[in-house]
Amino acid sequence: MGEELFRMEGISKSFPGVKALDNVSFSVNKGEVHGLVGENGAGKSTLMKIMSGVYKCDEGRIFIEGQEVHIDSVSKAQELGISIIFQELNLCPHMSVADNIFIGRPVMKHGLIDDRTMYKEAQKILDNLGIDINAHTVVRTLSVAQQQMVEIAKAISRDCRILVLDEPTATLTEREIDQLFDIIRNLQARGIGMVYISHRMEELNRICERATVLRDGKYIGTVYMKDITLDKLVNMIVGRPLEDKFPKHERKIGNIVLEARNIRRKNKVNVDRLFVRKGEILGISGLVGSGRTEIMRCIFGADRADSMELYIDGEPVKIRNVRQAVAHGIGYATENRKFDGLALGLDVQYNINMAHLKQLSRLGFIDDKKGRRNAEEYIEKLKIKTPGLRQKVRNLSGGNQQKIVLSKWLCNDVKILIVDEPTRGIDVGAKFEVYELFNRLSDQGVAIIMISSELPEILGMSDRILVIHKGSINGELDPKKTTQEEILYLAAGYNILEGKPAPRLHAF
Repeated sequence: MGEELFRMEGISKSFPGVKALDNVSFSVNKGEVHGLVGENGAGKSTLMKIMSGVYKCDEGRIFIEGQEVHIDSVSKAQELGISIIFQELNLCPHMSVADNIFIGRPVMKHGLIDDRTMYKEAQKILDNLGIDINAHTVVRTLSVAQQQMVEIAKAISRDCRILVLDEPTATLTEREIDQLFDIIRNLQARGIGMVYISHRMEELNRICERATVLRDGKYIGTVYMKDITLDKLVNMIVGRPLEDKFPKHERKIGNIVLEARNIRRKNKVNVDRLFVRKGEILGISGLVGSGRTEIMRCIFGADRADSMELYIDGEPVKIRNVRQAVAHGIGYATENRKFDGLALGLDVQYNINMAHLKQLSRLGFIDDKKGRRNAEEYIEKLKIKTPGLRQKVRNLSGGNQQKIVLSKWLCNDVKILIVDEPTRGIDVGAKFEVYELFNRLSDQGVAIIMISSELPEILGMSDRILVIHKGSINGELDPKKTTQEEILYLAAGYNILEGKPAPRLHAF
């Protein structure tokens, strides 16, 4: 156990209508990766924003190496060696890696920017961290994982001593996660203390020595990962035992409600036939970049297919745009809810009603009373936690934002719901609630197409599984008779029908 580097004592913070933190304490040691876990809305982000100077605490004290400090701004936090890397990366995509690393504080010589020295220093930082990126590369050409590494290099260039990583692996592949963990271990060896926020329990065992649990803004406890099982940790997080991650349910599956044939789009989509039945949950698996999302975007009309034949309830239909898809009873909860699923600057009521405005309008004017009643109904149905209808959606937790995305389509009476990474970035308790919602929808006859990178989720919730490789269906599996390895085998492009033994692949 290393020497204590950072400590927060008795931190409290209130916002209008809610107490976000109530007497919370937290500490990080030199060279430690300390997990910070809890359900969405537990107070993790608020605590880290106080730590990094985004918010000021109402009560409490902060210490660095035993000395009390007052963090009243982001610049003060950076001056003290504290950096935070949010899920939404803060980079200028049109600029080079070196420009991003030294943004706001370029290397100067004789009153001019010394590009040569700046690029040399940036490359040195990247090399020392073991990051294989050229400092001259334009950021927009990098993968998400590489951009995240540039953010880490930027933090290190500011003499960072305490680094906060907020859901760093949410959009990464297994190989990219391994690369990130190598860099984290490099930082540990330098004595840098890190806070690791994640909903992926398995990762905490791999990278964290301790984990602190928050629930409803309160400190629940700090545990050593070697001394606790994941089930007990989940129990601490949600405040109740979750005996099964996936609610048991017997679905009544009907006739085919949606069928798509001959879907072709450039060189990215090549599907002969895909269908989903009434009340069925169809799982779509595949590696990141396999074409899973592209196929669904064609069906939904978000991307124009070169060719496609669509049938709903056996009748041929033409869908050339999103409006036509919605008119035929199709909804799509997108992968990136913050980018194309929500209007973050608008309130809860508008976001729930945004796909339902025609039904709420009369003579071209929206009936606000009817819209309010509709929003209140779905807040109650989906147990959305919000101080009120007029709360801006950007201020809600990830789990509640996801419920609002789903509400938007459910109040439109969809009969086919496409959900892309439905539980990404939300906690274990909220995941269970989403799964229960899917079961209720299937009971109502809604056909659900679920794209997911989480193999336990695919196996636990699907009635059938399609595995996508390079824009094509490489296999159909029965979740009761298959394994994670078989799914990975198909996702990697192998064909199990050939009878070849599956190679040993890393299971999630």
